[in-house]
Amino acid sequence: MSEMNEYTPELFELIDDEGNKKNFELIDAAELDGEQYYAMIPAVEGEDFLSEDCDLVILKCVEEDGEEILASIDDDDEFDRVSAFFMERMQEALEGEL
Repeated sequence: MSEMNEYTPELFELIDDEGNKKNFELIDAAELDGEQYYAMIPAVEGEDFLSEDCDLVILKCVEEDGEEILASIDDDDEFDRVSAFFMERMQEALEGEL
């Protein structure tokens, strides 16, 4: 089989506020206004990945106790601006493949 058809997603194991672990696949990353943001979707295992719902999760890289972590965006205006940016980039990427 051709190596060009192989895809290896970049996965992150994230832990929520209750200590639950879940894997996410990195879709896009960007720096906006000096801040680093990541757009991810829940990683789906198995052959049913096309039938799974796919919610986009946008996280911000922040420093906590001298360590970089990914955190949710609490400011509504910031979240709206960043999510619009990622949605526009995904739309442009999809249009470019048609």
